[in-house]
Amino acid sequence: MLRKSLIAIALSSAIPASFANDASSGQNAVMEETLVIGVRQRLYERGALLDAIQKTEVVDESLIKSQQAVNLTDAIEKSPGVRVSNECSMCGVKRVMLNGMRGEHSTILTDGVPLHTMMAGYYAVDALATTGISRIEVVRGAGASLLAPEAIGGTINVISKEIEETGVNINASMEDNDSYFLGLMAGYLSDDEPTRTSLVIQDDKHHQMDNDGNGVSEAPLQENTSYVVRLSQDLGERDNLILRTAYTDSNIFGGPQGDSIGSVLHGYDGVESDHLFVDDDVRQQYIGKPWETTEWIATTRSEISGSWLHEFNESYNTLLTVAWSEHKQDSFYEGFDYSATDTLNYFDLRNNLILNDQHMLTFGVDLRDESMLSDSAAGAESDNYIEDSFDYQTTGLYLQDTWTVSPDLEVALAIRLDNAKADFVAEQKPGTEIDEIVVAPRIDLRYLHDDQWTSRVAMGRGYRAPLSFFETDHGILDAGDGFAIDIESLEKSLSATYALSFEGERLNSTLSLAFTKVDNLAALSETEDGVPLLSQMQESASVGAADITLSYALNDNLSIGGTLETYDYDDVFRESFAIAPVEQRALFNLDYKTDYWMLYASATWIGSRDLAEFGYEGFNQLGDSTLKSTNADAYWTLDMKLTFDVSENLSLYLGGNNLTDYTQVEEGETPLFWDASGAYDVAYIYGPLRGREFYMGFDWNL
Repeated sequence: MLRKSLIAIALSSAIPASFANDASSGQNAVMEETLVIGVRQRLYERGALLDAIQKTEVVDESLIKSQQAVNLTDAIEKSPGVRVSNECSMCGVKRVMLNGMRGEHSTILTDGVPLHTMMAGYYAVDALATTGISRIEVVRGAGASLLAPEAIGGTINVISKEIEETGVNINASMEDNDSYFLGLMAGYLSDDEPTRTSLVIQDDKHHQMDNDGNGVSEAPLQENTSYVVRLSQDLGERDNLILRTAYTDSNIFGGPQGDSIGSVLHGYDGVESDHLFVDDDVRQQYIGKPWETTEWIATTRSEISGSWLHEFNESYNTLLTVAWSEHKQDSFYEGFDYSATDTLNYFDLRNNLILNDQHMLTFGVDLRDESMLSDSAAGAESDNYIEDSFDYQTTGLYLQDTWTVSPDLEVALAIRLDNAKADFVAEQKPGTEIDEIVVAPRIDLRYLHDDQWTSRVAMGRGYRAPLSFFETDHGILDAGDGFAIDIESLEKSLSATYALSFEGERLNSTLSLAFTKVDNLAALSETEDGVPLLSQMQESASVGAADITLSYALNDNLSIGGTLETYDYDDVFRESFAIAPVEQRALFNLDYKTDYWMLYASATWIGSRDLAEFGYEGFNQLGDSTLKSTNADAYWTLDMKLTFDVSENLSLYLGGNNLTDYTQVEEGETPLFWDASGAYDVAYIYGPLRGREFYMGFDWNL
């Protein structure tokens, strides 16, 4: 049994779960045992993988559909320890925060491959389609992945759905205000089952919102289209090849009401208005030129990846992965244009060797080469403009020993040795800013107290190169004279987490505690000339996080659950945030199912906050000394979805999001404000900006 456990760990933690699931019934013994044991199949009902050493939250396909989650951020935002932060009312940039860390400390993986570049974590996160997704695995804490040591907060692994039969699924819905969602997945499975091919197409649109009617949106228009083609081919009994290509097109347009981006750009004259609002009050009607409050971001992402799994014998297998991605952005920020191309090349050669019934080694080498080139026509008009282009390379060696000490105790000891180089390549920035060799150790431990209680402990080091001016709020907006850099060290972190899980016949629960300390944390400020300056904090920053989840099956049809979370930031970390993070959150859910009906409801409570602690200061009226309120009251939101199964293959559904219709604009403050220098900004954000929305649709298998 110990040997089987090691084999399962080899193919679940060292190889993306999608590869393990590709084994056909005629595969070798290792692959068969993986399917039989199902290390990642016995899921803790709320998301913890009880058969994984690391604590992992899982959002599976059924929960994705219950939540009507169109994109990645919708799917995971209610998971324990996950917070999706909206950091701009115009451009809609979203940040996925894990364990209370900032968004840039989270790494997104696709089938275990780190395909996402630095820029990809800021725009087009909302364009990551959920059609064709089997599940999303969230692992929190530094060193959460052998392949992603820069994941100081943790990793989000998006797992593709495996084809089980030839067919087509169509999921479509209409929302109010001309919003819609269309997802199509077509799959082909050959008769002898060595070939699985899938095509995914998703198209969705989310409308602008102007809740206070002043002519400026609080939430932007978002239009996304995604295409994915995937092939899994078994080559005999010991080899499997997976090829995947994807393309995403995303457009975000926020600001003036009733204008198109074409008309806005056509009307740009570079001459600022004397007044933007009636009485210079952001709560009054907007009277400025459309371009003066327009933020438009057009993004395209292209991905190609290939993985070859070869088994030499029952004790040794190898996985070779190569990947390429290109993230292109063309944007306009209130008069400043910015375009960039961020290209990533990735290589990984991983080996899994079972030494005996107690030890399995995972070892290998990976290479990551990222290049970002930016340009600005407006910036080029200035003699002092400095671009923010960079080259970033890492070369890493890694080794992990998965040690089954006893049937009740498993330990994974891992270490990475990386050479990280970061170079801002503008002529005005000679030399290489960062060239460091980093040792990143990690330990994960799982102990089964009995059949119901399980403890998990994880400690690890992470690192990250601060490279992007998107990392803090609107570093891009004031870049008319370029970007100033004062970066010379990697961010380095230490984290420790503990989780205690209980699995009963009806009651499931997990208590999680986490602490993370970061040195050289990136911060954005300005030079004396007003140029955005990316620098690093001299003091260490830390955050503690605690959460508890419970679920209880009242009967075979009805289950309820809840999560309570709290975060404790030190003063250094508070200073680094542009948008106040959530400090207390409670989530409650209800799931009711009968033969034909299914009702899912989810309520979220956010605790009150003192925004002054996070540096909030702004004015509604220019020249008025009355500050905007820094008291963010607690609030509730409620989401519901009702589904009716017309037949085995067709379901109809209707639902609504934010049924309490709470927005910070109607209940408190607009996100628009004037700062102390008299500049106009759009990010005084602490609550929801989208109000009540309804939808109805169908899910049809052909």
